[in-house]
Amino acid sequence: MPDARSLVEAEPELSNLAAALRTHLDDDPGHDFHHALRVFAWMRHIDPSLEAREALAAALLHDVVNVAKDSPDRSRASELSAGMARELLPRHGFSADAIERIAAAIRDHSYSRGAVPESALGRALQDSDRLEALGALGLMRCISCGTKMGARYFEPEDPWAEHRPLDDIRFSVDHLFTKLLGLPKTMTTEVGRREAERRVAFLRAFVDELAREIDTPLPSHRQTPPYAGAK
Repeated sequence: MPDARSLVEAEPELSNLAAALRTHLDDDPGHDFHHALRVFAWMRHIDPSLEAREALAAALLHDVVNVAKDSPDRSRASELSAGMARELLPRHGFSADAIERIAAAIRDHSYSRGAVPESALGRALQDSDRLEALGALGLMRCISCGTKMGARYFEPEDPWAEHRPLDDIRFSVDHLFTKLLGLPKTMTTEVGRREAERRVAFLRAFVDELAREIDTPLPSHRQTPPYAGAK
């Protein structure tokens, strides 16, 4: 099974696509070129039967238009990325049918859109991208995204939102309860679901450790799924 580097080195069209992509991505470590390569690697784990060039193109372009989490246009991010994919891919040796498959997978992968992809390509992309939000990588992405938005780590007087609404724009830890800890049940593939549960166990351990360090026990309704706000 070829990895991303081998595919890019073997095919000039993919090499040119990867080079073009670098000009569109910003320096956000949660949505950079290496994030795209990790997504591709997990897509191949989830479904080894995927056509490799299409899977790599979908992974490379799924975040090509990166809309800030606190932007009112956030729900359109994947739609905008799909549109950019339709513009870029004809220049890099992809057929019209392949472009539509890739664009549809990109359009439907995002959490904020709330869609369930119809294709195996789309399901693999969606699950692989969501895995990046979990585990050690997910925790780093959560904190770095919150810092970028000016969020505090948690609300010191009420860290577990017992007497206030959860607010993951202002408090990064809230994001675990509004979204991340509930992600396993949104996975559409068995491989993705198993890996998501493994990574969520790490996040639960982090929350337990934080509760000990700040000497504020986690309330029972924050200890087990379903979590408030999780879809």
